[in-house]
Amino acid sequence: MGVQRQARRRRMEPDARRAEILGAARGLFGARSYGTVSLTDIAAEAGVTRALVSHYFGGKRQLYLEVVRQMMVVPASVSARLPPTGAEERVAICVDRWLEVVERNREMWLSAIGLEALGDDPEIDRIMLEADEIATDRILEAVMMTDVTDGRQKLRAMIRAHSGMLKAASREWLVRGTLSRGDLHVMLTRTVLHLVHTVFPALRDDREDPWAPAPGPAQEREGPYTDS
Repeated sequence: MGVQRQARRRRMEPDARRAEILGAARGLFGARSYGTVSLTDIAAEAGVTRALVSHYFGGKRQLYLEVVRQMMVVPASVSARLPPTGAEERVAICVDRWLEVVERNREMWLSAIGLEALGDDPEIDRIMLEADEIATDRILEAVMMTDVTDGRQKLRAMIRAHSGMLKAASREWLVRGTLSRGDLHVMLTRTVLHLVHTVFPALRDDREDPWAPAPGPAQEREGPYTDS
């Protein structure tokens, strides 16, 4: 045990050491409630001193917020080095990479999305809002629509709304077991493509009611009280 602990305390670059502490904290916060995890527990799991954990992250609250942020913010690697092919293949790759991250950190993911449902925590709310915007950026990169300007706000709003469905679907996979990872891959990939290729072009900025039929020539000429 002593040899193993000494091996874990090898010298590391600051970024690598910080990542190791985050990994230990992610595992503990995912497995146990916030109140039952201490900085001492995290230090022991990471094979470092409590003082070093405090040096990198301050207190337990700051470390916890960083763990939540790391879990919720889609990493750049999800949309990095995508092939210059069609949107379908690119989105499928991104979704597969994201599912791998979630599956690897199942308990912490479920804990983090549960926090969003609870609300009443401004710092957590800011993290969730940031995460939604970054996820939107990643999807737009995947579907090659980062340069869209006409209707951009509605496009981003649709994708942010999609992230809410994504979180609910992940519970069906990880908690209820009603969807498999493969089911989720198909569902998330095709809904993104449907939104950007079918729903978005159908949106019209000049109508308050998106379900109302577009006015025809007769309707444009005649008012609602014109005698027939």
